This record gives sequence, structure tokens and C-alpha cells, in this order.
Amino acid sequence: MISIQTVVYWQDMYIRVKRSKTTYFIRCKPSDKILDIKQKLQELIDQPAINQRLILPDTGEVLEDSKTLADQRVK
Repeated sequence: MISIQTVVYWQDMYIRVKRSKTTYFIRCKPSDKILDIKQKLQELIDQPAINQRLILPDTGEVLEDSKTLADQRVK
């Protein structure tokens, strides 16, 4: 399970991805699709995007690959 939180910086945002005992920061835009973010993360963690699941920590909501960060109200 991977949980995310975000930090907004101008139009770009940084997503904090926590995985086990490691935290990653990924730069993205609100218009980026979840699948695009998973592909960026794949380069860091060497786990295929299809096997990843991004979850909002506050709500426990699993983010859908075909939607953007803005669609899913990730701020």
C-alpha cells in the first residue's frame, strides 16, 4: 500500500509518496493522470505501475488510473 500527500508550488505540485519506511517526492501537475504518476514512481521503486495502488491517507480512497489529480481533488 502506498499513501500520498501533496505540497503545491505554483502550478506544479509535489506528491509525497510513503512506501514502507521510505518517502519519495514526485513533481507533477494537477492535470497529470494517476497512471502517469505511477509510471514516474515505477522508475524509483522498480515496481510496475499496474501493481501499484495510490491511496489518499485522509480518506483511504484508492486513486483511479484514468483520472487526473484534479479530478480526484488531490490538492
